[in-house]
Amino acid sequence: MARRRTLLRAAVLGAPAAALLARSAAAGAALASGDHVPALVIGSGYGGAVTALRLTQSGIATAVVEMGMAWNTAGSDGKVFCNVLNPDQRSYWLRTSTDQPIGYFLGISANKSIGRYTGVLDSEKFAGIRVYQGRGVGGGSLVNGGMAVVPRRDYFAQILPSVDLASMYDTYFPRANTGLGVNAIDPAWFETAECYRFARVGRDQAKASGYPTTFLNNVYDFAYMKQEQANTVPRSALASEVIYGNNHGKRSLDKTYLAAAAATGRLSITAQHVVTAVVPSSAGGYSVTMNQIDTAGAVVATKTVRADKVFFAAGSVGTSKLLVAMRALGKLPNLPDAVGQGWGNNGNVMVARANHIWNTTGALESGMPAMGIDNWADSAGPVFAEIAPFPAGTELWISLYLAITKNPNRAAFSFDSSTGGVGLNWQTAWNQPAIDAAKRVFDTINKKQVTVYRSDLFGVNKVWGDDFTYHPLGGCILNQATDNYGRLPGYPGLYVMDGSLIPGSTGVNPFVTITALAERNIEQILTIDSF
Repeated sequence: MARRRTLLRAAVLGAPAAALLARSAAAGAALASGDHVPALVIGSGYGGAVTALRLTQSGIATAVVEMGMAWNTAGSDGKVFCNVLNPDQRSYWLRTSTDQPIGYFLGISANKSIGRYTGVLDSEKFAGIRVYQGRGVGGGSLVNGGMAVVPRRDYFAQILPSVDLASMYDTYFPRANTGLGVNAIDPAWFETAECYRFARVGRDQAKASGYPTTFLNNVYDFAYMKQEQANTVPRSALASEVIYGNNHGKRSLDKTYLAAAAATGRLSITAQHVVTAVVPSSAGGYSVTMNQIDTAGAVVATKTVRADKVFFAAGSVGTSKLLVAMRALGKLPNLPDAVGQGWGNNGNVMVARANHIWNTTGALESGMPAMGIDNWADSAGPVFAEIAPFPAGTELWISLYLAITKNPNRAAFSFDSSTGGVGLNWQTAWNQPAIDAAKRVFDTINKKQVTVYRSDLFGVNKVWGDDFTYHPLGGCILNQATDNYGRLPGYPGLYVMDGSLIPGSTGVNPFVTITALAERNIEQILTIDSF
């Protein structure tokens, strides 16, 4: 008979929540074959972390399954994460060389050989795009730049018209910001901080060219960053740490939502397990099959557990691929046709400009952006552009930007019966609307500043970084592939809780929106559904 396991309990009253989380995600895994759990969450990113916290706070024992590692053990250098200047095996997910967004310098490849390892950043390649995703307990929160931006109210109404605006902006966005630990930079400190000279240069050039700018809130602790600048604490954001993780200062999900869930004593986290199947169980609920992997990606065990309810939170790509495969293989054959549809890249495109030699951006650049160009009101080509760091540790006279645009193109996932894999039909050429919108802004800035684009950072003679995205969205659109709260029709007890619910675009960095939408959905599910 399947046993119902007792999930992690606090060993010491008052122990730090982060320590509890480390125990719940420890090597050896919490789940074993034959286990029966009330709730199983696939993925530990934003949607999964919110779900885990609210379930456990409601008294429900919850198991989270995460394909990546628990990043809680220091390497030989005494640090958990490596930095962008010295990537090693910790940097990338099962690759033998890095695949950096800025992969060239002076037209020469800047990528480096690394050992194959279950590293923290995945560059998943499809036919026309690379999709960057976090791998580890905490998901994308481990590897992003922390920009916590609430979308424009009028644009949110366009992308998710079935969602009540007042409740999102009065309740769920504020709740998400609180849970994530969002904070604002001290504007006076910003004006003098050496590490934000690059952002001030970008701001001043934008303003001189007629474009408004705005401060960006962040989940990185700006008070800690002040201490970094003063050299009174170990540096992280000021030590070129960003896309491969931050050792200090960043309020990633393992320190916020997941830590709070662990503190309830009702959470288990099973790391380094890849879910391969979810099927209805004759005993009730769903059978969930998963492969346990080692740090080289080899399968070391296959397990099947039963869950009364399953929450898909593996991210836009992970959730969409799994559900598309389950439908095609006849395991969840009645999933709607809309599953796998409506995927977009949030209009991402990167660009860099070469500044004049007298207009320095600084050798010390914080890895956490704090300023953006807000040209979203331009109906001819809306752009919200993060003034991005280039933390190379030396003066480069480069202004770098990640532009978010209103690209209408959408892609679909499909199952390939010959390989058993799931592909995405996005074409690189579909990012032309993003380039056109960004070009309107940066052509103007270049003309005003008498500067030029850098064409050596994204390839040979390639101006635009148009073949990758940091912001995958869509694939299981809310109120199309699911009901209006993420329930999968025809399969009671199956839910989608992540960025796959959002139809390809938020107009800003999307994680606050994903978090707030998950807060909304899980509140309704806990209120209406039986557990």
